[in-house]
Amino acid sequence: MPEAHPTDPIADAFQSHRDRLRGVAYRVLGSHADAEDVVQEAWLRLSRQDAGTIDNLGGWLTTVVGRISLDVLRSGRTRPEVALDDRLPEFTVTLDDAPAPEELVALGDSVGLALLTVLDSLRPDERLAFVLHDVFAVPHGEIGTILGKSADATKMLTSRARKKVRQTQGDQRSVRDGRQQHAVVRAFLAAAGQGQFEQLLQVLHPEVKFTVHAPDGPFVTIGATEVASRARIAGQAARGHAVSVNGRPGVISWNEDGRPLSLLVFGVTDGLIVEMSAFVDPAALALMDLPDPV
Repeated sequence: MPEAHPTDPIADAFQSHRDRLRGVAYRVLGSHADAEDVVQEAWLRLSRQDAGTIDNLGGWLTTVVGRISLDVLRSGRTRPEVALDDRLPEFTVTLDDAPAPEELVALGDSVGLALLTVLDSLRPDERLAFVLHDVFAVPHGEIGTILGKSADATKMLTSRARKKVRQTQGDQRSVRDGRQQHAVVRAFLAAAGQGQFEQLLQVLHPEVKFTVHAPDGPFVTIGATEVASRARIAGQAARGHAVSVNGRPGVISWNEDGRPLSLLVFGVTDGLIVEMSAFVDPAALALMDLPDPV
């Protein structure tokens, strides 16, 4: 987005929605580069719009991003994602308190990279309807406005898309499950921060895998006892900010100068942490598209 005066209320309002808009576009298109282009175009359209005529800025922007993304899908102009570094996973990191509370619930159950492959099998209108409704909890009526369909027709479209996804991917995690995963992670971080070894073991799977991506390469620890004894990095991260990383719970922390210090990502199954990844290499973190300090 072009540089704007820091006191510009429209620019400030747009920035408050930017992470969510980028998440919508990325999940629809499957490409960070395309998502950034869509968000840029949304900003340009907003800058040409009389903001006083917009009652709900978040809803207006979501509609605009949805329409632009749909146009891109239908035109076949999407381009494959090219990783900046083959060693790094492609992450979408969203601050947990960036959206409104009801939107956060949906984000906690958001699709990850594996599901993007499944979404490729959907028609453009099915993909947009599924992402907006099942991932971001946008009402069918608003989605119908984007697609030029009635709310009932859009509901049927979403249902058909959901069935296709489930045939390949299995049932989507429920909102309750997403909340439980974040609760498990919070319990782990609290125990790590206070050095409570027994409490750490209670939330770790016996064969948990902890991978630390350091400047000199990855270091892997396997086993609850071993991981609990090496939870210092996680304890430091407890002072960071909760995020969603491709729909999984995580924590990001920054240096005093605003540069990212660490990114911690968790995998939770059946109430236990089965996998942890800590990214602490400054060079690797600099290549990731991470949110600014809060």
